[in-house]
Amino acid sequence: MAAAIDETLLASVQKVLKKYSLCDSCLGRLFARLYPKKSRKQIGREIREKILLKKTSEEKCWLCEGICKDFDYLADIAIEKIKEYEFETFLVGSIVDDEILEREKLVQQEISDARFSESIKLEINREIARRISERLDKKISIKNPDVTIVVDTRFYHVSFQVRSVYIYGRYLKFERGIPQTKWPCRVCRGRGCRRCGYTGKMYETSVEELIAKKALEVFDASGEAFHGSGREDIDALMLGDGRPFVLEIKNPKKRNVDLKRLEKEINNFARGKVEVRGLSYVDKDKVVELKKAKHLKTYKVSIIGDKSFDKEKLKEATQLLQGKIIKQATPLRVLHRRADLERERKIIECKLETVEDNKATLIITAEAGTYIKELISGDQGRTKPSLSEILGINCRVEKLDVVEVKGE
Repeated sequence: MAAAIDETLLASVQKVLKKYSLCDSCLGRLFARLYPKKSRKQIGREIREKILLKKTSEEKCWLCEGICKDFDYLADIAIEKIKEYEFETFLVGSIVDDEILEREKLVQQEISDARFSESIKLEINREIARRISERLDKKISIKNPDVTIVVDTRFYHVSFQVRSVYIYGRYLKFERGIPQTKWPCRVCRGRGCRRCGYTGKMYETSVEELIAKKALEVFDASGEAFHGSGREDIDALMLGDGRPFVLEIKNPKKRNVDLKRLEKEINNFARGKVEVRGLSYVDKDKVVELKKAKHLKTYKVSIIGDKSFDKEKLKEATQLLQGKIIKQATPLRVLHRRADLERERKIIECKLETVEDNKATLIITAEAGTYIKELISGDQGRTKPSLSEILGINCRVEKLDVVEVKGE
């Protein structure tokens, strides 16, 4: 042994070993920080040889009760369970019986200087991780491991948490009546009832489901979450270059999927309804970035008036709205599920494209979060100013298409 352990420490060790039977690993952990390059078992063995004390087997260890002899066995369980999953990096965590942790505290209190000691949990984590790394040729990673393996030493049970895979892309929607995400039935709340045809859903499908189905199959995953950059109305199309989204794949057994191939599979499956473009792997931070982004959006809006439009007056009205900051209370149509707030939004551009009798087409670019239908109708005075208010004619949206979501 090096001279780092002085006589005072050795004396306290002898006192501890007279009181408690400790295996070499549990003894060595008391001085782990003095000899970081040595295994705890080796440290304990050398200390025991120095004070000429007989070895205590792991099975008879008062502290660990034999856990330290079972690192290979616990690593075997973990390897058997994890073999179905693709991963490159991992981390091991452990659950240890509270009684063992309390006994560890008692032993540490007997040592004259406990600064050099290490927790049994750290040793369990390190020793099992080392064995898994060597046998599977995988890297141990503290930051964002693909898999976190949790070893419960109370029951010799191993579980694991698999880091989600995140895929960024843009989607286009070509069919009206499809919501962006799954809508649980309002009556049964997803359980299934007569009202929803026992599907548990308000709508047959969604953009989320059309994209996620093939992704779940290819990644062999158990769940997903869809994160869109805003959302279009159910009866609106999403055209142009599409709307940015991130698909979170939960508990994936596969991690290295060819996204070009996945893109083709999704587009074949959702043909005529939804199309995805530019799929790429991203990290979790992209979800936050997407939610914070305030993309300008351009809409093609087909409107109907109660009376025939005067082309010049309609053109003037659109020019008045251009560059205008409007005030919008939460629309009546969504008030049942959203807080009643007033928002200010800027109309960047408002142009008249066509007009015929009481029908017209407008191109509108507005800030994120602008309610375009209410910009036209006024929503019983909850949006000011509105096209209806300026014209003095009741107007409503017949068709609404998102033609561009600007920027990233």
